[in-house]
Amino acid sequence: MGGEKPQTKQGKKVWVWIVVMIVIVAIVIVATGSDNHDTEKTNDSDSSQSETEENSSENNGSKDDESVEETAGQKNAVKSAKNYLRTMAFSRDGLVAQLEFDKFSNEDAIYGADNSGADWNDQAAKKAKSYLDMMSFSRQGLIDQLIFDKFTEEQAVYGVNVVGL
Repeated sequence: MGGEKPQTKQGKKVWVWIVVMIVIVAIVIVATGSDNHDTEKTNDSDSSQSETEENSSENNGSKDDESVEETAGQKNAVKSAKNYLRTMAFSRDGLVAQLEFDKFSNEDAIYGADNSGADWNDQAAKKAKSYLDMMSFSRQGLIDQLIFDKFTEEQAVYGVNVVGL
């Protein structure tokens, strides 16, 4: 029984910090996201096509133009994903869920996460460090928390190893 109370307190602390971080991220997204969406709406199709061609040549010059043309929803999902990743660490599935919460379609959310440039192992390590900066965890407790945050088990173990647990 004595082991349950600290675990419950720790669980409550984690949720409080998660909520605080989500609120902060939401504020950042609202502050920067509205400008991004307005800018996208005012771009004419020629400039959008030019940016798409630029992006396709950066990503993979061997693809033809048709296979890499981004929709406005995809482009906005990528921008939002990158904005989120600048402020906090996410797992791929966690980022997809956040983008869907922001009303991106499932397809655009997946595209945004997959084209955000994130290294998911690195994200797991950053998230692990973030948790350890807030509170103490056992090795397995931190792995479990990262898995709860939708990191794969391999990513969670990698993240915990990087922070030295």
